Amino acid sequence: MRRRLYFLMPGVGTVRDVVNELLLARVEQRHIHVLARDDVPTGGLPQASMLQRSDLVHGVETGLIVGGATGAVSGVIATLTPAAGFLDSGGIVLICAVAGAIVGMWAAGMIATDVRNSRLRQFEAALDQGQVLLMIDVPKERVEAITELVRTHHEAHLEGSEPTIPAFP
Repeated sequence: MRRRLYFLMPGVGTVRDVVNELLLARVEQRHIHVLARDDVPTGGLPQASMLQRSDLVHGVETGLIVGGATGAVSGVIATLTPAAGFLDSGGIVLICAVAGAIVGMWAAGMIATDVRNSRLRQFEAALDQGQVLLMIDVPKERVEAITELVRTHHEAHLEGSEPTIPAFP
């Protein structure tokens, strides 16, 4: 099981030094993610993916629940109309619920790709000021060692961690 650590750093130079040290400490590059304001050049650093930057996972989950519930209610209403009397009411409700869930996931996912990740809200002000967020996914047993490694840079501040990595980052 891995934990995600968040570090705010003042600039790209510090992040570059820390990333190089993490790579030397055998942290795989795919477990290192850098997020900065759009106008901050971070060339050569492992960029945060769309799943890490946006609220896509949360949006799809919400769309699944809301769309499924809306589809089920629509199915119930459809079975109560006289024209649907010849169809199996359970099947109609199930089909409408599944269709609603699919449409809800699609629509909410499309919207959520443009929304900043809700887990990163606490870092918005610092990112807007030009700081750089470094996210590192490390095994539980290496959390303290990696934290100490990053803290050797006096400008790096541990800003938090998640108990486990989100399901689909």
